[in-house]
Amino acid sequence: MASETTQPGFWARVQRASVERLHIRLESLVVLLALGTAMALLSPYFLSLSNFLNILLATSTIGVLAIAATFVIGSGGLDLSLGSVMGLAGVAGAFVAVNLGWPSVLAVIACILAGAIAGYINGQLVTRAFVPAFIVTLGMLGLARGLALVISQGRAIYGLPPEIVYIGQGRPFGIPMPVIIFVLTAIVAHAVLAYTRFGRHTLALGDSEGAARAAGIRVEHHRRIIYTLSGALAGLAGLLFTARVNAGDPTAGINYELTAITAAIIGGTNLFGGRASILGTMIGALIMGVLQNGLTLLAVQSYYQQMAIGAVLILAVFIDQYQVRKESRV
Repeated sequence: MASETTQPGFWARVQRASVERLHIRLESLVVLLALGTAMALLSPYFLSLSNFLNILLATSTIGVLAIAATFVIGSGGLDLSLGSVMGLAGVAGAFVAVNLGWPSVLAVIACILAGAIAGYINGQLVTRAFVPAFIVTLGMLGLARGLALVISQGRAIYGLPPEIVYIGQGRPFGIPMPVIIFVLTAIVAHAVLAYTRFGRHTLALGDSEGAARAAGIRVEHHRRIIYTLSGALAGLAGLLFTARVNAGDPTAGINYELTAITAAIIGGTNLFGGRASILGTMIGALIMGVLQNGLTLLAVQSYYQQMAIGAVLILAVFIDQYQVRKESRV
């Protein structure tokens, strides 16, 4: 008797086309639209232009961190130090600009360089000392936060020069500068991950490190670059946050790594590597931004917001793994 082949349904075909052509999962977009609709019905202030810009502004810092998380997780790694490295980078930039009185350009470089150095150390320990990424980045979480407190003597560093403040508070054409920087960063990151050899090698590492090694990819070298890139992006996020609040705050970024990882996973990045999408991560970051903004408008207390983020993370991983199992049966 001839065997019958099961043809995928319409929704499955649309999903597959969206992944192949747009590098996003439609589920994420549907969740964003549904969440936005719900918040608009619950709060009359949600759909205002000023609130929309506030969402984008609040999302920009988390969004840059989520891009960093996308590269690391897509390669089969993990970086729990993103929030602390972000805080350290902001303090380093503020210290250079205010305490040392160096030019603003050097302060900007100090932010990104501090993050890149922390990421490079993570990569070195993971690839050369063979310490699991979970332990390395968890240790860096404490080290970076402690160093930020030492440099700043436990106090925020105020009085940044106007050139740096403009990066966080400027509004060319009415659009906040952090939003512009976030979008440009996402466009470049998407092009790198989706269309370059570096991006293909990154996902190959997450799919199968052994196969990547057999294909001639310099696994350890590539992984060090990924962690360094992740740290540099955390440094950029630190710059955006510091410039926006006009202070180098050593407590900045606490628990931001949780939100960034959640945004990446909601956007379609596989928690265990091999699949990642920068455009999906942007949608995931917007979901987190809309969720936090809507809960704030509804006067939901902050600790309930943290509970909501944790619940969304668990739900996102569950849906992702369900989708993986479903695809493996097709």
